[in-house]
Amino acid sequence: MISKGYAVLISIIIPTYNEEQAIGATVAAIRELGLGSDTEILVIDDGSKDGTAQAATKAGATVISHPYNIGNGAAVKTGIRNSNGDVLVFLDGDGQHDPLEIPKMIRLLARYHMVVGARDFSSQAGLHRGLANMFYNWLASFVSDFEVQDLTSGFRAMRRGDALRFCDMFPNTFSYPTTSTLAFVRSGRAVAYIPIVAHKRIGTSKIRIVRDGFEFLMIIMKIAMTFAPFRIFLPISSFLFFSGLGRYIYTYISSGQFTSMAALLMNSAVIVFMLGLIAEQIAALRFERGDKLFAVDEQAKYSLLADFEVRKSK
Repeated sequence: MISKGYAVLISIIIPTYNEEQAIGATVAAIRELGLGSDTEILVIDDGSKDGTAQAATKAGATVISHPYNIGNGAAVKTGIRNSNGDVLVFLDGDGQHDPLEIPKMIRLLARYHMVVGARDFSSQAGLHRGLANMFYNWLASFVSDFEVQDLTSGFRAMRRGDALRFCDMFPNTFSYPTTSTLAFVRSGRAVAYIPIVAHKRIGTSKIRIVRDGFEFLMIIMKIAMTFAPFRIFLPISSFLFFSGLGRYIYTYISSGQFTSMAALLMNSAVIVFMLGLIAEQIAALRFERGDKLFAVDEQAKYSLLADFEVRKSK
């Protein structure tokens, strides 16, 4: 599979919940790629109430089952912790993602820490989902100071060491793509996007628009406070300062006074600014300590991925 006699193990992780109709075909399509015997397909059955586990096992996947439904993110974390691969590939088990894109994503990991399949607007599940994702992409781009093309795509590949570095931060719900994207970007890891076309899912979507949409928004804010707090504190501080300055100019011109409201706004701006500086320093220390704990020199190993070629199983 890899030149120079070194085989990079690949783990395909598929979180599922009630995907009996689609999971068999998804696993079969991955096996048809002929990635070789050093590739494992892990289906994480998140407490399905149908025959998802049986269908995945019959198709040739290794199945790990949760005793009850915990969440999509929890299934992803279970997959990471039980995988053996040097490279981890994640995709949904509902038939939306085309496994033919997997080899391209793996090759790009020779230069990037994470590769994400970015859907175009026509691939979104409805107008409301498309507009919501556009807003999330814009907000995440502002927070991370990086063009996020598809914040919520579940089709992505990453190096095992990086996945383990941030695994415990992933929420148990559908927002693990959001967390992983912002965590990688803000920690200085390279992220690449490749255009993909997502097919219409088989079965019923598990995402609830209002509840999960609000949760996505809250997670973006939480991750921003964790990795880039100054991107939140600075706009608030600037708003308070210029509001106080505008109030002062208005009252000075109209009555020649410096009102207590203007003073309160400007003092609040200074306080928020200083809190932002402290939060930024704490975030920097957290990254420094975490990266030291997970520092592993694997560049030689991953540089071989540039020569990755799909090998048909005999």
